[in-house]
Amino acid sequence: MRLRVVSTRNEIPNLNPNERTIHLAFRASNVDFLNLMQRCPRLRMIQVPPSYRKTMSSAIQVFLDMQGIELLEGDVWGHRKDLDEYFTVDDATQEEIRTLVASGISMDEVANQIQKKARIGPELIKFIAKSKISV
Repeated sequence: MRLRVVSTRNEIPNLNPNERTIHLAFRASNVDFLNLMQRCPRLRMIQVPPSYRKTMSSAIQVFLDMQGIELLEGDVWGHRKDLDEYFTVDDATQEEIRTLVASGISMDEVANQIQKKARIGPELIKFIAKSKISV
């Protein structure tokens, strides 16, 4: 799974319209979210840093829910945008998440176990566990 890391609002018009998962590394306004949804109609998930999530309006959350887009809280630790515009969750980690879920372990326990091994947040782990997206 690849998350497209967007560092500034100026990048939104240049995004690939087929993007499904995006990490916003800037404090996006409601207009930025709307522009993002217009540019990427297949969008299924937007991840924002925890500090940004706390200051977001509830109106945009409701609108994202209506569009079927999940808003997650999390970071892309250690990612360098100058080297790659995508943050990648490797296939082995995704497979381990799915195996743990299939074994009947709770989502919270799966998130705890995977967080110890991979540098991804619990909300992203839960999203991967319940999604069929392989981008």
